[in-house]
Amino acid sequence: MRAVEAVEIRRALARLRRATGLPVAFGGLVEPGRRQVRISELSGTATPALSALAVTSGNGLGGRAVALARPCAVTDYSVSRQISHEYDAPVAAEGLRAVLAVPVVVRRRVRGVLYGALRSAQPLGDRTLGVAVQAARDVEQALVAREEAGELLAAARPRPDPGGPEPDPRPDPASGAAREQVREAHAALRALAPRIADPALRAELLGVCALLTAGGEPSATVRLAPREVDVLACVAAGATNAVAAEQLGVTAETVKGYLRSAMRKLGARTRGEAVVAARRAGWLP
Repeated sequence: MRAVEAVEIRRALARLRRATGLPVAFGGLVEPGRRQVRISELSGTATPALSALAVTSGNGLGGRAVALARPCAVTDYSVSRQISHEYDAPVAAEGLRAVLAVPVVVRRRVRGVLYGALRSAQPLGDRTLGVAVQAARDVEQALVAREEAGELLAAARPRPDPGGPEPDPRPDPASGAAREQVREAHAALRALAPRIADPALRAELLGVCALLTAGGEPSATVRLAPREVDVLACVAAGATNAVAAEQLGVTAETVKGYLRSAMRKLGARTRGEAVVAARRAGWLP
């Protein structure tokens, strides 16, 4: 998981530099069980001065951002009275003056920090800070999506009984409550899968979705597009078009379009008929 988080930090730093023109960006993750950030990702740096630097919560600019769990910025790092100066030497070695630090906060816990910097003393501006904040939010969303995926996968996987037969991954059809839980899990997994950047994890999510459907392999007579199945899964779980749009990250009109297309393929006149037909065809649990 730490490697995945580091990749997300690296991508965010690249986006930050492209969007703002900042010459330097760097960042790292909060070390497990410790209140310090280890700088591991560097972009645009000219020296190794910041590499592997451990920034303690409350110290320096990044430590202040960790302690407050909010963005912080200084116009001239070396003389700023807003921060402590434990890290002046590596910052000066890299030639940095104006610096911003934005925490990555996931489920109310700071998980990392993104920095952007100039080699001149000048205000960074609201736009630059806004882009940095959005980059941090993108990392947060990616990490939340991955954690949710892991939780759903863990909940959906059958727990083998030691010494017993291999469990059937499909639910007991006699249990109405269990069936509804499976349908909710299926809808959540379908909605989450497109947000997962890791192709292996995305494939595993969709594989679990296939296990959760009552018939295993969908009928070859009805071919639904992945997004049509996503929409039907949301509808089957009771979502309105607006709620489905929010869950899938598309517009309500897009949801309507996918739903109309799926209804046409399934020969259904209503949303309810489409869900029933999709279940019979093995597309939904």
